Amino acid sequence: FCTEALYVCLMSCDISVSSKCSTGEAPGSQQTKSTRGSKVTSERVALLVLCALMAAAVIVIYRLYDSCLKCETGWEQHGGQCYYFSTRRSSWEESRSFCKRRGGDLVKIDSREDFLEKTVRKKMDVADDLFWIGLTDSKTEGEWLWVDDSPLNTSFWMSWEPDNWTGEDPDGENCARMGVRGGAINLKCWFDKSCKVNQKYICEKEAEIGEYMVSCV
Repeated sequence: FCTEALYVCLMSCDISVSSKCSTGEAPGSQQTKSTRGSKVTSERVALLVLCALMAAAVIVIYRLYDSCLKCETGWEQHGGQCYYFSTRRSSWEESRSFCKRRGGDLVKIDSREDFLEKTVRKKMDVADDLFWIGLTDSKTEGEWLWVDDSPLNTSFWMSWEPDNWTGEDPDGENCARMGVRGGAINLKCWFDKSCKVNQKYICEKEAEIGEYMVSCV
């Protein structure tokens, strides 16, 4: 797009200048011809510079305002973010490592995310088929932090969670997972769980402009 805009602009300038040169004029002195040639050359340079500036402006505007954000194959786009819903299961740490290798991290949910809850619900095969999210209190019990170390401000825990149950793991339940197969009431679908348990997981990263050959949404 940008290359075509530059080409069209420069061609228009060339045609404009050429038309000035090809118009019939009465023959004059050598000095008049020289003056005329100098004038045409100056106009040509000015027009070419103007076209170059216009083309540069087009490129900048295109890159700044192109709303066609894209995600790579296998990721789902919502707003300006890309989400990967795994089909394989792994521990919380292993899940996070996978997300980071793909340029993202386990998902951070700091506002109402109907999209995530509805998508997870559809992908759950059984009631306990939940997904890891990027929330843990493994550093300090009861102090839940996101993977970027920001504190938990908005939460969607089930009414009895988090309970840090030690019946399955003496270390307790220090990682968060989400999902209610039948649908969550008011999006309350978070449960704490032992970080060692294998679960599916959700990766998140920012969508990029023009990076991947997929259709805009």
